[in-house]
Amino acid sequence: MGRSSRDKRDVYYRLAKERGWRARSAFKLLQLEQAQPGGPPRVVAVDLQAMAPLPGVLQIQGDITKASTARRIRDLFEGLPADLVVCDGAPDVTGLHDLDEFIQAQLLLAALNITTQVLRPGGTFVAKVFRGKDVTLLYAQLGLFFPSVTCAKPRSSRNSSIEAFVVCRGFRPLPGYDPAQEPTPLEPGSGHFGIGLIWGSFGAI
Repeated sequence: MGRSSRDKRDVYYRLAKERGWRARSAFKLLQLEQAQPGGPPRVVAVDLQAMAPLPGVLQIQGDITKASTARRIRDLFEGLPADLVVCDGAPDVTGLHDLDEFIQAQLLLAALNITTQVLRPGGTFVAKVFRGKDVTLLYAQLGLFFPSVTCAKPRSSRNSSIEAFVVCRGFRPLPGYDPAQEPTPLEPGSGHFGIGLIWGSFGAI
């Protein structure tokens, strides 16, 4: 989707361009104040669209709701754990809040499925969420894997937007849960575009 004139007037949009960053969402990550992983990080970036190369970043063009993409991500991690998984993916909103919230929740759950396969115990998962009447159910699902689940609204996220971010800390694998099961793909044409990032440092923590 193209940028609207309002986007171009946004202070964080302008600041991102001035600093040579690709998107205003960089400020959202900075303002979430996540701990940096120790040692030189390995970064895996996933997006539906092709991405311009970045030094030190392993890139996958694919759909995180598909099992084939999940397998490619696991292969890049080579069995070593990630410290942090960040998912900033979002659908093309329809304006129908219940539908948009549902699709966003399915995208988040697809990211969670991958997260359970690559995140180290005690690690952190951060994901975009659309706040709505069913968001407490989503928090409960995340709470099965993380003892700490909080909702954050960075200053760079517009007040008028229903988006927020769930910050999930202290990953604990769920006994009996099979993360290798294939996720349920979203319906074709649902417009689940966006970006999923996996950021990890490997070796001793």
